[in-house]
Amino acid sequence: MNSHGAFAMPYEILASYEERSLAHVAGAPEQIEAAGLWRGIGFRIGDRHFVSSIAEVNEILTLPTLTSVPGAKAWLLGIANVRGNLVPVVDLRDLVSGVRSQASDSTRVLIVRQVGGNVGLLVDEVLGQRSFSEEQLAASVGEEDAQYGHFVGESVQLGDVQWGLFSMAALVRSPQFQQAAA
Repeated sequence: MNSHGAFAMPYEILASYEERSLAHVAGAPEQIEAAGLWRGIGFRIGDRHFVSSIAEVNEILTLPTLTSVPGAKAWLLGIANVRGNLVPVVDLRDLVSGVRSQASDSTRVLIVRQVGGNVGLLVDEVLGQRSFSEEQLAASVGEEDAQYGHFVGESVQLGDVQWGLFSMAALVRSPQFQQAAA
């Protein structure tokens, strides 16, 4: 029944839904609960755990069908058609350490925005959202592995796992990343 004691008409019900929907601020509860937290997307490369800012990862996909790129370095796995957009897919482990990733059921592609379009980064597994407090970030330590040092400024301990804070922005700006031709 509506405020006049009569049953609501379908149009009134829809108008009420629209009004309540427009009044809702998307993400507001999460922002209130996460005040003072740094949030990111956790992923694994080999036996290493990393996390990148949630603002740097646009999308997470299963490994799409790839078309190879002649004359490209081995770490450029190919080009994928992602909803009508051509997206180069890079084996992140191979790019950084020279060790080829093995595709599995847990393999995922992180879609990252860069100048000129998106790029896909193949990782061994996506581990979901991770949050770090200001205290945890203040207690971070520098990256010890020189291979990852260009992209991981510091690492944060969370439980028994050391999470490297992986900068996708530093990766896509690096000369190593920008030179995909063999």
